[in-house]
Amino acid sequence: MAFPNLANVSIGLKSAAHVGIAVSDLDRSVAFYQALLGKEPVVRDESMHGAGFAQSQGLPTTKLRYATFNLDNLGIDLIQFQEPVGDVAQVAANRPGSMHLCFHVDDVRSVFDRMSEAGFEFLGQPYTFAAGEVNPPAAVGTEVAYFNDPDGTNLEIIAPKGGFARSE
Repeated sequence: MAFPNLANVSIGLKSAAHVGIAVSDLDRSVAFYQALLGKEPVVRDESMHGAGFAQSQGLPTTKLRYATFNLDNLGIDLIQFQEPVGDVAQVAANRPGSMHLCFHVDDVRSVFDRMSEAGFEFLGQPYTFAAGEVNPPAAVGTEVAYFNDPDGTNLEIIAPKGGFARSE
């Protein structure tokens, strides 16, 4: 893939509309995200297809089902490709090309406990960054916990401090 000379580029994108997550079973993923987010999708079991749409994605053909959840600041599109069906990605936090979706919470431990009681499985216990582990130092005290959706998409809950906190 060719990239422009990035030293002379400043496009200036300022806002995200949505994140798209490819899933293997739309109904299973809708149930997972519905439980996680506590809300119904704004659209469910919609479809897209066509040669032009496929070409825009670099695919020979495209037929998909999707559902969309809207958060206060971001949409989450769950997309099940029916044609062509893709291979399962080998995602992990340290694999280039892998991404994660992070949810802001006020208290990681209480959300972790509620989620665990409901049957969500975490990759490890919640963690709080200590002095010397993170820069800028103002981010010390940030709490995080990580888990996966049914297809292995990396998800995080965070109670950010300092440099991890978004300015409003």
